Amino acid sequence: MTYNAILLERDGHVAAIRLNRPEKHNAINAEMSAELIECLDALEADDDVRVIVLTGAGEKAFCAGADMAEAVGTAGDSRRDAAARAAIRLLRVRKPTIAAVNGYAYGGGAVFAIHCDIRICSEAAKFRFVGATYGLVVGASQLPRIVGQAIAKELLFTARVVDADGALRIGLANRVVPEAELASVVGEMASAIAQNSPSAVIASKEVVDLATIIAEAGKREMEHNLALRQGEDHRERFRAAAERVIGGQSGS
Repeated sequence: MTYNAILLERDGHVAAIRLNRPEKHNAINAEMSAELIECLDALEADDDVRVIVLTGAGEKAFCAGADMAEAVGTAGDSRRDAAARAAIRLLRVRKPTIAAVNGYAYGGGAVFAIHCDIRICSEAAKFRFVGATYGLVVGASQLPRIVGQAIAKELLFTARVVDADGALRIGLANRVVPEAELASVVGEMASAIAQNSPSAVIASKEVVDLATIIAEAGKREMEHNLALRQGEDHRERFRAAAERVIGGQSGS
């Protein structure tokens, strides 16, 4: 399989997907979304793959969220939300997933991280759930089961940045390691998982998810966003944010 916006690497029973738009801080566009979905479909169908790792290319970002330059033209149209489509597919992966968070994970990037089963972070990792600043609900259906209700509300309501140490403290990160050790630590954990019974690991994941994921919450998040995207509040906030991001990029 050949991709442009992602890279796929295989090491035994472990497959690593690298979001590969470093010049855009690995922002999610339609091409990346389609390739990620196609890749996950293929890896799920491959019995030789037992663990899937997701990480970002470059030194700064795991994933900056939606590509604002592309997304500004689709504000109000949830059917064209590339980041949301890929995030939903990632959440539905049956095999164990590890996010190797090698830099900042904002917006849709933060959602990618919490849709993985385990998050191993470098010391440079940062999380931000920015939905409320854009007039949307982003991550609210999944974040509470990871960090608890009160902390989830704080992060969603304020959209504040959480650094790696803070993420470890609240349970958002499983482990925080020096940047130079991230790949080896993730590799060791992925190998340890891959050595166990694949069917038992998949069954364990299913049971944990049944115990903690509330399907109605995910459905309600989508319904809210369908309505919010039609409002002028979202359109104005999203355009203003896009102008700041695009302007900053053109000035760099």
